[in-house]
Amino acid sequence: MATTTEKTYNPVTPAIVEELKNIVGARFVIHDDAEKLEPFSHDEVVEKAYRHMPEVVVRPRAAEEISAILKLANREHIPVTPRGAGSGLSGGAVPIHGGIVLLCDRMNEILDIDAENMMITVEPGVVTSEINEHVEPLGLFYAGYPMSLETCYIGGNVAENAGGGKAIKYGVTNRYVLGLEVVTPTGEIIELGGKLVKDVTGYNLLSLMTGSEGTLGVFTKIILKLLPKPKANVDLLCLFTDAREAISAVPKIMTQSGIIPTAIEFMDRSSVQASCEYLNETLPYKNAGACLLITLDGPDEQQVEREYEAVGELCLANGAFEVYVADNFTTSERIWKIRRNCAEAFAVISPIQANEDPVVPPSRIPDLLEGLRKIGEKYNLYTPTYGHAGDGNLHSRISPKPEVSKEQWYELLPGMLNELYTLIADVGGRVSGEHGIGHKRKKFVPMFLSPETIEVMKSIKRALDPNNILNPGKVFDV
Repeated sequence: MATTTEKTYNPVTPAIVEELKNIVGARFVIHDDAEKLEPFSHDEVVEKAYRHMPEVVVRPRAAEEISAILKLANREHIPVTPRGAGSGLSGGAVPIHGGIVLLCDRMNEILDIDAENMMITVEPGVVTSEINEHVEPLGLFYAGYPMSLETCYIGGNVAENAGGGKAIKYGVTNRYVLGLEVVTPTGEIIELGGKLVKDVTGYNLLSLMTGSEGTLGVFTKIILKLLPKPKANVDLLCLFTDAREAISAVPKIMTQSGIIPTAIEFMDRSSVQASCEYLNETLPYKNAGACLLITLDGPDEQQVEREYEAVGELCLANGAFEVYVADNFTTSERIWKIRRNCAEAFAVISPIQANEDPVVPPSRIPDLLEGLRKIGEKYNLYTPTYGHAGDGNLHSRISPKPEVSKEQWYELLPGMLNELYTLIADVGGRVSGEHGIGHKRKKFVPMFLSPETIEVMKSIKRALDPNNILNPGKVFDV
């Protein structure tokens, strides 16, 4: 699965290790210790086939150190893989050619909070949840965070253009990235954007870098836009008899009510059941074929109350048989924990699984779910599905039933995935909505992008990274 057609690289020799120690300090270089290197051989992708050991891990503290490392790597033709928290789901931070892992955990400072301009400047190793902890007392919040905000680094979020539950109203990461300090693959330090809400000075390299999956540059400083923190919010847990009813209600919520919720999360029956059992939760999920978790926020409680009543009534009129209202932190956290723990619950149930991240036009979600059901029946698999119904991005934790052996699973996996991605393409979707391509999904990219489009992307990669040093083998092969 992790094969590549790219050329080989030179090994990391003891002399190069000494040079790396001179750049960052000996205590911040991990080398010749398999136990300490192993955690950096994988991210959160379950399949072991996507793992690969690094030769050395380096922990720089400044842009200048990263610049020196990349210049050394270009000189010696050694691959460099940038890495944040390692919480990705595409193999994007896995050093599939060995070489140097560039770990950004020491670059973890919040450099500036500019409340007057509603902006914050951070280093890439800041844990995403810490941003809101620092700005909440100022009446501000960062809206672009993903679901795993307590474990991921903001640098990784920018590299993946991460999304999350609130994307339907607030959008994904790139809406909030105003400026970047970037070390290019050849070691130059450049600045893009800044503390500006509008800027059309030259090509939009800021957007090019955001979502480039660590293949075009290493972020060393990030300027993010903040928003005023909503004064009130309410969550609704709406139970439906079946998945089609639940999904069919989503566009009606926005078109008939005129309300754009903060989040509309979907969980099919198996997802709700697995998460509830994992958490020992007692909600009456056994009667539900699916559920929607809907969040609404606004400037005052009266407005939010009017909106949640309208949305709740609309759901009841369109198939929901129960609507639970969570209007305080305790009850809100109770129902959101169910959604946030779907992945962990399925990891316990089945350590063997294909975790896919399709995105389709929201109106085509019912077709995707029906197609997934048929694929599951054909291959004798479980296809539990959950995710962001409001923006069409669902996650399916496809796993074998007990009677399917591990050998049978790996035999049928390629054909099953090919059918899945053919289905996604047929309904106008794309290979990934937020988890990225990495090296896990790159073989499916040609099903969604034309050869001409891919060649344009490759030409950008070649121009910025002529030696193909930075995170090679991700997104596509050069």
